Amino acid sequence: MRRLPILLAAIALAAPASAATYAGRPAAAGAEAKLVARDIIWTLSGDSYRGQTETSRPLVLCQSLAKRAGRLDIFTVNGKALAEADLAKCNAAAPAAPPAALAEAE
Repeated sequence: MRRLPILLAAIALAAPASAATYAGRPAAAGAEAKLVARDIIWTLSGDSYRGQTETSRPLVLCQSLAKRAGRLDIFTVNGKALAEADLAKCNAAAPAAPPAALAEAE
């Protein structure tokens, strides 16, 4: 009987991590339908870029998106918004000028 809880705990720890869903809405309208940044492919859906990965580094992923898409108004992980302080750190990685593709669209 004591083996059952140990077996269940071992199975729970061995289960693969599920992919988290990330979304970031750029302050300026996105021009590129897809972006590749770090280990995630971002797809423009409506006014936000969306992507999935098993990597659990929300701030790093946010910064990599901000470098490519520009300043972000919001960044979410599984529907939960990044804290304002972390979003500010994320946006510090954004270029000072809008990305070239966005500047050409204006």
